[in-house]
Amino acid sequence: MTDGRVYNVLFLCTGNSARSILAEALIDHWGKGRFKGYSAGSFPKGVVHPLALDLLAKAHLDTSRLRSKSWDEFAKAGAPVMNFVFTVCDQAAGEVCPVWPGNPVTAHWGVPDPAAVEGPEAEKIHAFRYAYQSVETRIKLFTSLRLEALDRLALQRKVEELGRLRIVPSTEPAQ
Repeated sequence: MTDGRVYNVLFLCTGNSARSILAEALIDHWGKGRFKGYSAGSFPKGVVHPLALDLLAKAHLDTSRLRSKSWDEFAKAGAPVMNFVFTVCDQAAGEVCPVWPGNPVTAHWGVPDPAAVEGPEAEKIHAFRYAYQSVETRIKLFTSLRLEALDRLALQRKVEELGRLRIVPSTEPAQ
């Protein structure tokens, strides 16, 4: 049984154009009203990658509010207080992050950057599908946790374990 609380989750990446954007949309979907997703970047690109938007649209997920933005928006007065902050890229994980109000639980859920893939379109699409699958797998497991039954230390261990999961790429061909 849940306590009816909505948990705010911020996903961070350097450019905030692909992985963190995917995570924001996916947690809104799989969180089923129990989780509210946000995303931001330390050096946002200013646009969401078209392949990220395409994947989300094909999955019938809402993309209307997605935008590339700075993490400064979430560190200032009046910003939503985060319960969880997850980095999804190694570079952002190594940067000095702002101090987040509310002392959120944090973890690193590293995913290779699909936007950095160069080459044929099929390789780029495959990279985005793998990033989507990696983020979705962790989010499904995270949203299934009984948060109200875990103390802070146990919860911290659980979210860190999710970050260490080895996600095997799908063998499905890119569409």
